[in-house]
Amino acid sequence: MVKKGKLQEIFSKALYGDDAEGYSVSYRDFNSVVKISLLEFLKISENFQLVPASRILMIEKNGTVLYSKGQKSVS
Repeated sequence: MVKKGKLQEIFSKALYGDDAEGYSVSYRDFNSVVKISLLEFLKISENFQLVPASRILMIEKNGTVLYSKGQKSVS
């Protein structure tokens, strides 16, 4: 699904062990950053075919940053 590591853990927990509604994903889209819900991201990315995991910049859960590209993640 997602490249192995922290992103995979977050996506798996959100989808199978938590309420995915509280998660949001920020990703690069050309020259801008788009922030949408995790469920919406999964729909538009078509299982990471149209929006690869490498373009994910940040994942938040209810306002708390779980993943930020280029910075040490907080769980």
